[in-house]
Amino acid sequence: MGEMSVHAGIFIFSVFISSISQIMLKKSALKNYDSKIKEYINPLVITAYSVFFISSLLTMFAYKYVPLSIGPILESTGYIFVGVLSYIFLKERINARKLAGMIIILLGIIVAYINL
Repeated sequence: MGEMSVHAGIFIFSVFISSISQIMLKKSALKNYDSKIKEYINPLVITAYSVFFISSLLTMFAYKYVPLSIGPILESTGYIFVGVLSYIFLKERINARKLAGMIIILLGIIVAYINL
């Protein structure tokens, strides 16, 4: 269980940095650009996709040790990360419904992990 916990942590970290890349893409999408090419090829977008690529590599590595049945459960942390990061960096509101959803997701992860 200990080795899987370390790799589950790597998996969750990969979800976290993937969430960061999504915030970066959203920030880029909110900007106005002179041309369509600059809209899709700019430092923020290129960095975001590079971060996403690193996230994918970490996920592939973690899947060597994390059961496939657990992967999607851990991936659901992305909904929590994106919600919190969008609140911090995009000033989006977290209303009661979103907060309740995040709490339910977190409880589901805890219940699934305890039953391992």
